[in-house]
This record gives sequence, structure tokens and C-alpha cells, in this order.
Amino acid sequence: MSNYVALLNWKVEDDWNNQLLRLFLKEKCHISKRALADIKFNDGLILVNNQEVTVRTTLRTGDHVQIGLPNEQISTTLVPEFVPLDIGYEDDHLLVVNKTAGMPTIPSREHPTGSLANAIIGYYSMNHHPATFHAVNRLDKDTSGLLIIAKHRLAHDRLSKLQQSGKVNRYYTAVVKGELPTNTGTIDAPIGRDPESIIKRMVTDSGKRAITHYSVVNQGNNNKVVEIKLETGRTHQIRVHFSYLGFPLLGDDLYGGNTEEIQRQALHCHKVEFMHPFTDELINISQGVPEDMRKLVVN
Repeated sequence: MSNYVALLNWKVEDDWNNQLLRLFLKEKCHISKRALADIKFNDGLILVNNQEVTVRTTLRTGDHVQIGLPNEQISTTLVPEFVPLDIGYEDDHLLVVNKTAGMPTIPSREHPTGSLANAIIGYYSMNHHPATFHAVNRLDKDTSGLLIIAKHRLAHDRLSKLQQSGKVNRYYTAVVKGELPTNTGTIDAPIGRDPESIIKRMVTDSGKRAITHYSVVNQGNNNKVVEIKLETGRTHQIRVHFSYLGFPLLGDDLYGGNTEEIQRQALHCHKVEFMHPFTDELINISQGVPEDMRKLVVN
């Protein structure tokens, strides 16, 4: 396995008898032209019945096709860091990790170390997995919760396409103060950059459409626990939308939230749900909210 980042296997059914392997890989296996070139020219593997072949091979019913995806070059911006990870799901193609608040998803000039990306590269190093970091979704540094990470380029491509077509569902828990207009609702308001800031976003007619569905699920001490489902994935979407309503997330000082009870935005991705890009299995992973958010609501 160390010679390849992943191995993929298929059995040829009657429908593909007497067809070229090239067509089978494209139409049946959804291996793009670019991915196939990567396999062919970067020390990948193409086998039929355990024999190395070219894509011009003619297939027969019952043949066993195997693809070995080539090792990946790790980005020079990533440095292995050996940090314990809270892994909710893992197989040969993807990981779902529960990120703690305060950990950036990727390194930056301000935070060159301590990122989830560096921790994943360290984890791969320990497990002899020759791949770089592929985040499918991202969370702000001070947002906790579940992230989907593809373990190779092909998985990342498929998961990204699923996400773009609305087939990767992300559910969040947030805490706000005060009485929301309704206990359930949808915020449909476009989001763009705030011209006075390099970080902030704002609701603006010139922005991209952003849709957030929410429902109040608990309350205490005038704080409301809100469950949220994203229909789109704009930067800071939840934070901007609730600030726009006049109910910024507790702890979110960038968007007007009160920091007396918590010193980071009270936002946690508690569930991800998607179809596995290789097995078509429904993957549903949940993670409870951390203690700093739980103590914001006392019934």
C-alpha cells in the first residue's frame, strides 16, 4: 500500500464486455482524463487480472480491474506536527475529524504552526500515507466541529463535486442571545466582502447568494441554542447572517457578539452527511458540542 496512495477495484459486468478499458475507466469508474494522465505518468498502476496493461486493452466479462493512485507531493507550506486527532470516521479515501476551537484549518502567516493541516500531515507520516492535505470543507479558526478531509486527489475531486451539487450536508449548533423573530426560518441574503476590512464579510446586494436554514432547539438564561443547516457555503456565512438579523453569535466580537460568557464564536459543526464517493454508502457522522458552549445554556 505504501507504493500507492489508494487502490481501487472493479469487476467487469456484462454491459462492459468487449469495451476498451479507457472507456470503462471514464464512464463506469469516473476517472477523469486528468486523473488518468496522473496515474499513467506519475508511477500509478493499471492492472487487469493482476497484469499491467494499457488503456487500449479490451475487457471481458468477469475481468478484475485495479487502479493504484500515485503518491502525492506534500505542499511545501505544510510541516508534519504530531498532535492527537479526534477522528470520527476513516477509510482508505477520507477522514472526518472533529477540530477543536482555536486550531486553524490551514497554516497562515499569522499561524504557521498548530493547524489541522499540519496535524494531518503528521498523522499521514506516522501511518505511511503518501498524500498531501485535501480539506473538503473548512471551519474558521475559532469554530469547532467536523471537517471532511479527502485522503487523495481523486477523493477530493469527487467530494468537491458532491459539495458543489448540494450533496454534502453540514449541520451546525450556535448560541445567540435574545428572542429570534421566529423559532424556525431561512435567511436568504447575499454575502460579499466588507470594503472596510480584509477579513469581514457583509450582507450586500453585490454579494453571492447565501442561504441559511435555522431552528431554535433549546433556550436558557436568555440564550438560544440554534440548529443550522447550510444550503450554501460562503465565508463566515452563519456569523454574518445572524449578525444581519441582529443576533450575532455569542463570543463573536468580529460581528458584534458579546464576549462576557465565551471568548470565541459559539459555533460548532455537529453533523456532516454525504454519500461516500466510491461506495455510495450514506455517511452520517455526529459530534456533541464542546463544554464551553454547553455551559452557555442553563435550563
